[in-house]
Order: sequence, then C-alpha cells, then structure tokens
Amino acid sequence: MVTVFKKNWLWLSAIAVIIGGLFISSSMTYHQQSLIPQLKYYLAAHPAEAQLQQIDFHYGGQEQSLKTVGYFKLVEFFIRKTAHFMVFGLLGMFSFLFLKNELRHWPLAPWIAWFVVTGWAGFDEFHEMLTGGRTALVADVMLDSAGAFCFIVITVLIWRLWVSYHQKHQRKY
Repeated sequence: MVTVFKKNWLWLSAIAVIIGGLFISSSMTYHQQSLIPQLKYYLAAHPAEAQLQQIDFHYGGQEQSLKTVGYFKLVEFFIRKTAHFMVFGLLGMFSFLFLKNELRHWPLAPWIAWFVVTGWAGFDEFHEMLTGGRTALVADVMLDSAGAFCFIVITVLIWRLWVSYHQKHQRKY
C-alpha cells in the first residue's frame, strides 16, 4: 500500500478532493447552492439573451427555455450541468490515471474507472435525494457518466500517443 501511495499520491489526492467536494455539494440544499444572486449582479445586462431565446429542450422531464424558466435560471442550469460534466469527467480521468498504474492489464483501467465513476454518480444523486430541496435525476447520472467517458477516452488517447512517441524516440538512441 505504501508503494501504491508513493506512486499515485497525486491521483489519489485529486480523487479524494473531488469526492469530498461532491459529498459536501450534494449535502447542500438548492437554496444554499443557488447562483441566482451572483448571476443577477454580474449578468444584469442579460448578455446573450437573444441566443438563449432560441434554446428549448427537455431535461429530466422539465422544459428548459427562456420562456419557461427565465434568463437567470437557464444560465444557472447550463453552469450547473457543465459543472456536472466537468467534475465527473475529472474524476474519471484521475481514476483512470490511478488504475492504469495498478492493473496488470491496463486496457481494463478505462472501463473500471468509467463503471466506478458512474456508480459514484448514482450514489451522489441518491445522496442528493436525501437532502432537502434537491431532486435526484437519472439524467444527471447519465450526464456525469458521459463526462467521465469523454474525459477517460481523451486521456487514454493522449497517454497512448505520449507512450508511442517516447517509445519511438528511445529506439533512436
């Protein structure tokens, strides 16, 4: 275990920080997390409102449009969903980077990382369900899982290109 920690302390630390942040975040009510007051202050001039008027779609069983939720709620929706995608993407990336060093057969690492992060996304939504003023959405688990998948795929591609490049250049010397 000591050698694992020495070898992967950065990845383990990043995973721990993200999981801790997610746990704290899903323990907070919507009111405690609302970005509306800050958005009203910083976006008082309603930038990009014309572009937002063209957006109309359903997410988690609710219509998301300027007409139905309003300017600030729609902007907040995009910020929150982008955060979902990015945070779980980073969790997937760091989980893969940890697992690729620990597994004897590294091609399993991206799949295990993705399944674990998707499971954590489900747990996170369950935890939100237990918090007052929050709703658990299967759509959020799917978004989180997609973020993890995208980040893992990009990380695998970059890592394999890096390894290939260094193997090619080591042979010349």
